[in-house]
Amino acid sequence: MAHPSRTIAALGLVMCLTSPGFAGKDPFKNLTKKQWIEAVRRAQVWRESDVASKDIKAGNGAFAPGEQVSCDFFPKQSSGNTPKFWCELKAGDAVKVKYGENNGEVYAEVAATRLLWALGFVADDMYPVTVLCRGCSADPFKSPQKTTAETRFDPAAIERLMPGDPMEFSTDSGWSWIDLNSVDPSLGGAPVAHRDALKLLAVFIQHTDSKPAQQRLICVDKTMGTTGETGTGTECAHPFMMLNDLGRTFGKANAFNRDQPGSANLKAWSDQKVWKDERGCVGNLPKSMTGTLDNPRISEGGRKFLADLLNKLSDQQIRDLFEVSQVTRRDKTSTIDGWVNAFKQKRDEVSNRVCTS
Repeated sequence: MAHPSRTIAALGLVMCLTSPGFAGKDPFKNLTKKQWIEAVRRAQVWRESDVASKDIKAGNGAFAPGEQVSCDFFPKQSSGNTPKFWCELKAGDAVKVKYGENNGEVYAEVAATRLLWALGFVADDMYPVTVLCRGCSADPFKSPQKTTAETRFDPAAIERLMPGDPMEFSTDSGWSWIDLNSVDPSLGGAPVAHRDALKLLAVFIQHTDSKPAQQRLICVDKTMGTTGETGTGTECAHPFMMLNDLGRTFGKANAFNRDQPGSANLKAWSDQKVWKDERGCVGNLPKSMTGTLDNPRISEGGRKFLADLLNKLSDQQIRDLFEVSQVTRRDKTSTIDGWVNAFKQKRDEVSNRVCTS
């Protein structure tokens, strides 16, 4: 009798098994490393998107641009070094809020996530809003004690996670960019063209902070219309590799992932060529001290795939991308026209190169 896993593969089902007893809430947070690797081998990185129809200003529409959102301070520890806090919209619904006029992530992450979403690489949703927080101190990242105050944060960005169950073998175990090489199309995983297009898009936006915690593996069965639960354990039919934190983008990749050159800095971003050299197809993205993506070599299939997607964006969509992310509020010497022109120049660099083996 054939081994069950071989039977599953032969049927073309994309599944990853966990131990019994982990079904329910966070069913994939206790994977073995082997199970996690098997899920990576079958993972996708892109889904079909009608790029030209995307309303980049509205995004997924949970909050309108500039909307005032009221919430209650939620005492949950935040990781990282940039200003953020958690706020409860209603009982059981707490969201992460990034804030601060000089916090580049408030602007860059809105732009980067909207771009990935429009192109089909998906991302968490970031909404540029004003937040009225009941119980927040004036700087809740530095002073996380609950107060009796009602504090207004403008600018701010609310994060909504992409639907899907995190798949982990340890706490916050994301994927490194070298893990993309393990994806196997013969097992249902993403083709090389999709993976290389994602690498090139990371170069395009100068995604400098590429440590594993900034990327996550998720199971999107529920959004694909399957429950993923069986009587013997939990199965994931649709593992997906996505970018988790895109705050250090639209600037210049730098060794220490510094905010000022790395986030929403037009001069720094426009000065960076897409390609490392005048010829060839090595992307210009030197690895930071914590990063895992270093000047990636891009196939012709990957270059063309990304070029075709980028060329589906209209001039208005590109303008909307930078208007909704308020990048000129962060970089006051810049203009929307300047950002649009830099984007189109980089798009031309992608389109006009031919990659040989």
